[in-house]
Amino acid sequence: QVQLVESGGGVVQAGDSLRLSCAASGRTFSTYAMGWFRHTPGKEREFVSAITWTSGTLNYADSVKGRFTISRDNEKNTVYLQMNSLKPEDTAVYYCAADQVLSRLRGGVPGYWGQGTQVTVSS
Repeated sequence: QVQLVESGGGVVQAGDSLRLSCAASGRTFSTYAMGWFRHTPGKEREFVSAITWTSGTLNYADSVKGRFTISRDNEKNTVYLQMNSLKPEDTAVYYCAADQVLSRLRGGVPGYWGQGTQVTVSS
């Protein structure tokens, strides 16, 4: 069982940066692929980024490549999403997700979800 708690959301201006954190409980955190999704009302949930448990594979949506960076600290059971050069279209609720199979996570059907953290970017 894995429980995920996101933090770090907030209200910023376009061009600013934010770092989201996702703290995981569970002794097997280091064996899980972790990822971030985002959702805006009226739109489909969108994959943002994913990282394998060894940090050997990093995936990003085209919309965030070059601006967002995913990382993890297995000793702290935490995954991070550094978001730079934020745009108003990045406004969404950001969800942390975990699964032992990367393809399930990237496919939007991970075994575990966090409760979400709101990111609002004003123009």
